[in-house]
Amino acid sequence: MNEYMQQALLEARKAFDKGEIPIGAVIVKNGRIIGRGHNLTETGKDPTAHAEIIAIKHASKAINDWRLNDCEIYVTLEPCPMCAYAILRSRINKIFFGAYDPEYGACGSKINIPLIFKNGNKMIQISGGIMKQESSSILKAFFEEKRK
Repeated sequence: MNEYMQQALLEARKAFDKGEIPIGAVIVKNGRIIGRGHNLTETGKDPTAHAEIIAIKHASKAINDWRLNDCEIYVTLEPCPMCAYAILRSRINKIFFGAYDPEYGACGSKINIPLIFKNGNKMIQISGGIMKQESSSILKAFFEEKRK
């Protein structure tokens, strides 16, 4: 689990280096990373270019299917409502995230999109706080730099 979170943190570092809010995500199927993404909202002038959305698109292309059954997503910050719903709709089974987002978090902090809009009787497993310190640190460093 930590190795995948490390990969998500590497993606977050790419966003940081581009001046983007440093959030990274990877999608794993059968122990193999099939999708990666980091925030590109500023670079692409696209409000939907969140790490999770980009990772979902890459994973879907990698397996040639929009259904990401039996996949897990690792993301450095708790997904927002848009991303949580995209994760749900893509049929990802498990969400692992680092830092909690009390303002916009949609996997338990503010609201819980996967609980509200379940896939039939199937519940998505959600685990937060994975490598929380590392995930929080890069966000804090980014915003401290922006304030200078």
